[in-house]
Amino acid sequence: MNSKSVTKFLKKNTMTIALILVIIFFAVGTQGKILYAQNINNLFSQNGYVFILATGMLCCILTGGNIDLSVGSVVCLCGGIGAVLMDNGASGVVAFIVMMLVGIAIGVFQGFWIAYVNVPPFIVTLAGMYAFRGLSNVVLNGYSIGVSNKAFLNVFGGGADCYIPDFIGKGAAGFNMTCMVAGILIVVVMVILNVKTWISRKVKGYTTQSAASEVGSLIVLSAVILYLTWKLSNYKGIPTVLLWILGVLLIYHYITQKTAIGRYLYAVGGNRKATELSGVNTKNVFFIAYVNMGLLAGLAGVLTLARAMQGNPTFGQAYEMDAIAACFIGGASAYGGIGTIPGMFIGAILLGVINQGMSIMGVSSNYQSVVKGLVLLVAIIFDVMSKKKE
Repeated sequence: MNSKSVTKFLKKNTMTIALILVIIFFAVGTQGKILYAQNINNLFSQNGYVFILATGMLCCILTGGNIDLSVGSVVCLCGGIGAVLMDNGASGVVAFIVMMLVGIAIGVFQGFWIAYVNVPPFIVTLAGMYAFRGLSNVVLNGYSIGVSNKAFLNVFGGGADCYIPDFIGKGAAGFNMTCMVAGILIVVVMVILNVKTWISRKVKGYTTQSAASEVGSLIVLSAVILYLTWKLSNYKGIPTVLLWILGVLLIYHYITQKTAIGRYLYAVGGNRKATELSGVNTKNVFFIAYVNMGLLAGLAGVLTLARAMQGNPTFGQAYEMDAIAACFIGGASAYGGIGTIPGMFIGAILLGVINQGMSIMGVSSNYQSVVKGLVLLVAIIFDVMSKKKE
């Protein structure tokens, strides 16, 4: 690889390299505790809402750097409604459907004002942040309401049994063989798809990374996946919340990269006027982005309710900030039109590792906020400086 290829590789994988360095730092600082199987499991379980909300937030950001400040309050409201329903005898299925419909309804409401009345997203969602937080308190009457529906908790990542059973090894010797086999299959499928894509691009004459760069990236990513699944296999296996996270990430990666609406999101953020002149109804694109955000906020509310096993009027505070930070740290542009689901995933993992690492080291929550703020600022500065060079 020549120096130009190395520079291009480093620029493309800046956040991935940063994540590896941060993990190494905390592995040393915590004397390896952050790499314990239970802590890796908690990394996904505790941050499930970040991955889900950041996916929807990325779609909003792509339209031109727009954000949704109301998602934390929507999560709280949806969770509160679900808790009240189940406390009054509703099944977990009914509660789930209602929570998702509430999230969608809120997305439709806010999307209408943003897309068709041209009220700035910042104003609409700021109003929603206050309004839906108030409604959460009304629904819960200012009190916490517990959830005891075991089926609901297990499916959505709450309680002690929210793990995929070991169908292959039957949990022999405390090692979850189903989890390990799943990790191996993921790596095999990933390698096949990447090789197929690389060959296809080469045949069509598209610019690609060198073979050495492609192989290096695949080896590193495969090693990470196998290491994580091995760690999880030594604990309890695959937490159900991880399935929800992976499902959402895979679906939205496909949507943003392979569908018309995905291309429209990037086009609107890149140049809205040109997109309108090409015949795309940009108002519909904005509307879909915010309806989608409401949908995913409803799902995040479900996962949060299951994880906490209760509805609480204080839940969801600063969730929107974590989602926004994950997107920008993961490479999304503050100007819109740039950002990917894998990048957002790296950003969310980086935030989770920083939070968990500092907590294990006993760092004050105040200093944790300072560090997260500085990391976000550095990511934005990097984005701005890159645009100037271009």
